[in-house]
Amino acid sequence: MYLFIPPLRQGINKSIDVLKNIDVVSVKNYILSFGVLAPIISFFLMILQSIIAPLPAFIITFANAGLFGWIKGAILSWSSAMAGAALCFYIARFLGRDIVEKLTSKTSIKKADEFFKNYGKYAILIARLLPFISFDIVSYAAGLTSMGFWPFFIATGLGQLPAAIVYSYIGEMLTGTVKTLVIGLLLLFAVTTLAVLLKKMWNDKNK
Repeated sequence: MYLFIPPLRQGINKSIDVLKNIDVVSVKNYILSFGVLAPIISFFLMILQSIIAPLPAFIITFANAGLFGWIKGAILSWSSAMAGAALCFYIARFLGRDIVEKLTSKTSIKKADEFFKNYGKYAILIARLLPFISFDIVSYAAGLTSMGFWPFFIATGLGQLPAAIVYSYIGEMLTGTVKTLVIGLLLLFAVTTLAVLLKKMWNDKNK
């Protein structure tokens, strides 16, 4: 469809260009330009960024919070991220490593393989809680493992929910003068979450 329908191709290319800029205002204006279809477009933008790793998902989360309020924005961001994660998982599961490497890169998938090897059953939770680990590449990598869909999906939902809530709450207040504060808060949230999870892993290992 992308190859043979020019308007669709142009629309997807435009969406990718907007997301690449990592500019919340631009994303908000782009979504608003679709009028009453704005929530649907936002949903599909999240799925698009999931497939074409590693476009930034948090920009869409911030934009949703600013446009729809942090509660509705969090619900929209969380549900669309879940749909994107499921799609990536099944693309990897049914189409295999070669296709996944074309959508991402061999280096990225190799690093994800090592990540799963190091963190085992906690890999999905860690990846979902930390903003600097690619959400999409981990979804693809999970589909290449023997992991079942429901353990993957549940771990994704649990890990993504607090991130969606925190980022949406911050995103509703996001302005040009508080970007530094936002970055600091996200890093603090990430480091705190990682510390708690690593402590649990250590305790489990030494039982």
